[in-house]
Amino acid sequence: MSRIGTGWDIHKLVPGRDLVLGGVKIESPKGCLGHSDGDALIHAVIDAILGACSMGDIGTLFPDTDPQYKGISSTVLLSQVMDSVREKGFRIVNVDTTVILQSPKMGPYKDEIRSRMAKLLGVGEDCFCVKAKTAEHMLGELGTGDAVVCQAVCLID
Repeated sequence: MSRIGTGWDIHKLVPGRDLVLGGVKIESPKGCLGHSDGDALIHAVIDAILGACSMGDIGTLFPDTDPQYKGISSTVLLSQVMDSVREKGFRIVNVDTTVILQSPKMGPYKDEIRSRMAKLLGVGEDCFCVKAKTAEHMLGELGTGDAVVCQAVCLID
């Protein structure tokens, strides 16, 4: 039986933090503010996977009030989720994502993100897609380059 889940995350961008998306460090003067490393793309993917498996959400599994997750790499969180997914007998079929970020441009990083995420998910690169959009200088902090939004859809069986 196939199942679909969706995920969405938003993070404010601030100076003094690394911008990490899909487990890849992006050259940027600002990075995601967050309890963990703030990887909004992985957070959206985790929620999509958890939704497809009816396993809750990232905030329930990894609450930002728990000091053990302070500064943790989101790749570690994704690895833990994937262990649980496999234990329940699920398999990732496909993940489709969109990064909405005014700047920097994501084009130079998309192949590296796709490769990294496919490896983390245990799927072929043809089973993970990352698209990039801007906010066309509209929509408040997103349009001014002070936030990033990531969306994900996951198909599992």
